[in-house]
Amino acid sequence: MNTKLKFNSQGLIPAIVQDVRDCTVLMFAWMNEESFKQTMEIGEMVFWSRSRKEIWHKGATSGNFLKVHSWSADCDNDTLLFKVSVMGSGVACHTGERSCFHNFSDIKNAGEA
Repeated sequence: MNTKLKFNSQGLIPAIVQDVRDCTVLMFAWMNEESFKQTMEIGEMVFWSRSRKEIWHKGATSGNFLKVHSWSADCDNDTLLFKVSVMGSGVACHTGERSCFHNFSDIKNAGEA
């Protein structure tokens, strides 16, 4: 893919991470140019932590690395989608859940906080 990615005014781009096997959305995080470059070099997800203001290699402390199989940019080149395998125990969320998106609600409760 020969695409010019569009980072926002803070130098970040959203990254959606999906399980390569069943397309479950595992997590969402931000990347800067350096974390994107490192992801491409090592083949594992590397993000930018907005709260800690530092590069974050997913799995470095938990052992649950995210091995990249493929990636794509959306039609505007301002959002990324990564297809990955979760290494280690198969958990992507820091809470111990497989996916960060484990708080389900049905449509009738959509307006409730």
